[in-house]
Amino acid sequence: MKERTPREHPLLLKAFRTYLQFVNSGLYFRKEHVIGLENVPANGTPVIIVANHQNCLNDPLCVCLKLTDRRMNFLARANVFKNPVFNKMLRAMGLLPAYRMGHEGLSAVNKNFETFEDAGNSLRDGETVMLYPEAGHQDKRWLGTFKLGYLRIAFAAAEKMNFEQDIMILPSCNHYSNYFHARTDMVIKFGKPISLKPYYEKYLESPRETMVEINKMVREEIKDMMLHIEDVENYDAIDFLRENGYGKKYAKSHGYKVNYLPSRLLSDQSLVNDLQKASEKYPEEMKQVYSDTLKLAKGIEELQVRDWLFERYPGVEALALRGLGLVTLFPLFLVSIIPTGLLFLIPRIFIKKMIKDQMFVSTFNVAVSALVSIPICLFIPVIVFWCMLGFWWGLGYAIAFPLMFILAWNYIRLSKKFAGTWNFTRRKNRRKVAGLRSLRKDIFSRIDKMI
Repeated sequence: MKERTPREHPLLLKAFRTYLQFVNSGLYFRKEHVIGLENVPANGTPVIIVANHQNCLNDPLCVCLKLTDRRMNFLARANVFKNPVFNKMLRAMGLLPAYRMGHEGLSAVNKNFETFEDAGNSLRDGETVMLYPEAGHQDKRWLGTFKLGYLRIAFAAAEKMNFEQDIMILPSCNHYSNYFHARTDMVIKFGKPISLKPYYEKYLESPRETMVEINKMVREEIKDMMLHIEDVENYDAIDFLRENGYGKKYAKSHGYKVNYLPSRLLSDQSLVNDLQKASEKYPEEMKQVYSDTLKLAKGIEELQVRDWLFERYPGVEALALRGLGLVTLFPLFLVSIIPTGLLFLIPRIFIKKMIKDQMFVSTFNVAVSALVSIPICLFIPVIVFWCMLGFWWGLGYAIAFPLMFILAWNYIRLSKKFAGTWNFTRRKNRRKVAGLRSLRKDIFSRIDKMI
């Protein structure tokens, strides 16, 4: 059989990927945790990475920037390929258009045969294909139903190789501490690869039944790796509890690391399972708990504060301390925000005018920063400093820029905490705060008795 060799990315694309790594991992995300990298088959092995889809183009981008040893191919929404320039650029980067009936109509869906053929060719060349069987992204922490498209691609490719070459299905998941905010954490998990070769004979006898069986197994693997909230009816209440005070309380009491996202993911999985068991055992009591939780969440939203303030219950001293910090650090903030301000401003302008689906917010933040904001705020000043003052001034600015961005970001966070603390401690809010605090304590106490 002919030896398969993955195509090489052009040097320019390799450089651009390195630059995106700086933007995505160096600036946008605070920490990226990769688990199970040893499960990824060696480069040259035909692999289909199958994952949950919760953060638009950030999902494939983050995986691509971690698997730098291979040629990656992705299926993406067809509408992003409409522009001829973007079409050429995206295809060069390994992206392939996926057409959906709800967006492009039945006639356009037929074009997926060409896309599937291109994906199959990539597999036959020993490359990696990544796609999302849910066929859409969502900001909910659950796993939708899976389409069979990825298995059709895999078995079609195997057939064209006379079923002599094994093809691996690699379950994966992405998990974010926050979908929309920069300087947050994320987790990428890779599960154990599933070999399709043992299924070839069965596939030839009953193709659909075989694909359904494998699809169910792959979905279960991904569901076990991610945070999956099965109880859709009570989703908002459960998500509020695990994301806020009770989730932190549960993690501490069960030996998990609250501020370490991989550990917190395991804690949240355990908590959601315990809440589900409690709902089955105490249906009426848990129904009331979820109802009261939504009241608590609404009250907190109306106050424009965060749940953690109830835990620490700050007084005038905390307000004064944060105010002092804002005043003291203001000169440094000015020094930092002047060169980095457009990193905050430009994405907001684009998002406000162009983004309707909120799940595109983080993607646009990264894209606009990479293509517009950073060239204006970083590259141009570096060139100016280099030309006018010398090489070392340009280098110094380049090194200081990420530090200035992080300082400005944290100052803005501190100002938001000050505003939240102010709302929390205002005299006219004290009765409402006391009522919400009492309700919160009561909810936690009732849950403790049932799980």
